[in-house]
Amino acid sequence: MNIWADVGILILCFAVLARCANWFVDGAVGLADYFNVPKMLIGIVLMSLATTSPELAVSVMSALEGKPEIALGNAVGSVIVDDGVALGLGVLVAPAAIAINPYLLKTTGVFLILVDVAAYAMAFDGTLGRLEGGVLVALFVAYTAFAYATRKNSQDAESFEELAEIEESIAGKSLGRLMFWFCLGLIGVLVTSHFIVNSASAIASFLKIGDAVIALTVVAIGTSLPEIATAVTSARKGHGELMVGNILGADILNICWIAGASALVNPLIVQPRVIHFSFPAMLIIVVAMLAMMRTRHRLSRGEGIFLLVLYAIYLGLTAHLFFLQ
Repeated sequence: MNIWADVGILILCFAVLARCANWFVDGAVGLADYFNVPKMLIGIVLMSLATTSPELAVSVMSALEGKPEIALGNAVGSVIVDDGVALGLGVLVAPAAIAINPYLLKTTGVFLILVDVAAYAMAFDGTLGRLEGGVLVALFVAYTAFAYATRKNSQDAESFEELAEIEESIAGKSLGRLMFWFCLGLIGVLVTSHFIVNSASAIASFLKIGDAVIALTVVAIGTSLPEIATAVTSARKGHGELMVGNILGADILNICWIAGASALVNPLIVQPRVIHFSFPAMLIIVVAMLAMMRTRHRLSRGEGIFLLVLYAIYLGLTAHLFFLQ
C-alpha cells in the first residue's frame, strides 16, 4: 500500500469516527439516565474503559512484539494528548465555561497526580518490570473499586441539573435500543481508530521517524482519537462534566492499566532519555490542567487555548528530541 492510500484511509476514518463517537456518547448518556447513574461515574469508569481500548491493544501488542518504546510511549503520550488536545478542544467548542466538581478534584485529581509520580519513579532507571506493572494494575483495581464505592457520595456532591435533551434522547427508546447504539458507536470508534493508527504509523515509517517519536506523537494521537472525538461531541452537546470525567478516568487507565498490563506481558526497557523527557512533560500538563480546574472550579475557552499551546510546545520539544537522536 502506497503512502497516498494511507493518507486517504486516514481522512476517511476521521469522518467515520466523528459519526460513531456521536452514537457512542448518545448511548452512554442515555444509559446513565436510564439506570439513574451519575454521568460523572459513567465518564470515569465505563466510557474511559471503553475509549482506552485502542491504547491497551496497541501497547500490549507492542510489548509482545518487543517494542517497549511504543508500548510505554503510547500510554504516556496518550495522557498528554487527552489533556492537551481532547480537553483543550472540548473546552473550546463547549457552549459555556465547564463547571468542575470540587469532589472530583479531591479524589480523582489527587489520585491521578500520585499515580503519575509513582509511575515515573518506577520507570526512572529506564525499566518498568513485571512487579512494577503489577503494582500499577493493582492501583487501577483500587481506583475502580473506589469509584464504585463512592457512587452515593458522587451523586450528592455533583448535584447535576437534569438536562431536558437527555430525556428527549431516550424518550420511547428501550434498554435494548440504547445498548445497540452504545455498542455500535463503540465498535465503530475502536475499528476506525485501529485503521487510523495503522495508516498513521505507515506514514510515519515512510518519513523515517523513530519508535519513541512515533509512540509519543502519531500513535498516541491515533489511539486517543476516541477521547478526542467523544470529548468534542460531549462538550458540544453541553455534557462538559461527562467529558471531564472521561478524560481524568482515561488518564488513570493509561498509566495504571495500559502501562501496567504492558509491563506484565513483557518488561518495558526504554532509553532513560525518553523516560526523562516524556514523564516530566506528562506531569507538567497534568498539573497545569488540574491547577486550572482548581481555579474557580471551571474551565474557560482561554484555558482551553492554553492547553492546546502546551501541547504544541510539547510537539516542538519532541521533534527536537528526535533530531538529537
